[in-house]
Amino acid sequence: MPEQPVLPAAELPEDAVEVGRIADAWGVKGWFKVQPFSSDAEALLSARAWFLQPALRGGKTAFTGTVQLSIRQARPHSDTLVAWAHGIDDRDAAEGLRGARVFVPRSAFPRTAEDEYYWVDLIGLEVVNRQGVALGTVRELLPTGPQTTLVLDHLQDGKPLERLIPFVSAFVDEVDLAKRRITVDWQPDF
Repeated sequence: MPEQPVLPAAELPEDAVEVGRIADAWGVKGWFKVQPFSSDAEALLSARAWFLQPALRGGKTAFTGTVQLSIRQARPHSDTLVAWAHGIDDRDAAEGLRGARVFVPRSAFPRTAEDEYYWVDLIGLEVVNRQGVALGTVRELLPTGPQTTLVLDHLQDGKPLERLIPFVSAFVDEVDLAKRRITVDWQPDF
């Protein structure tokens, strides 16, 4: 059995965001498939250093703790990415990464255009309407066909509930990342 490569141990950056997982080896020269968590995998494609941690459950990676991969190449492939890293030079080494969780520092993400946001930046923001009524906190975003929907957690009469608001300009007035607030044209009884 070939010897597994020794990957450099690393500290997970404070601004690290989990952006995907390694699905499997791809080919015989050390390439591997990555399943991104976003339909726009630009953060994975542009970052030259990825940080890996073993799968939370059931993974059999050839490493423990956090390691850093220096990426040689990454490119889209169907609905996944394929990548090749320094020190991963054959199929066995690539198979040793199977199931690993992939993190990229938020500071390495490409800049967004005006009125474009990374989902990770919206999670946790407070949502208020034009009248200043608190509607909840963004828990997640859902792709729902032609638009994305904000999923908010809020309390009503002491009970935890969920509220859905389309993340489109017809309803979203302002996203203020500095104030961690989204202002919307939405009423609490919708």
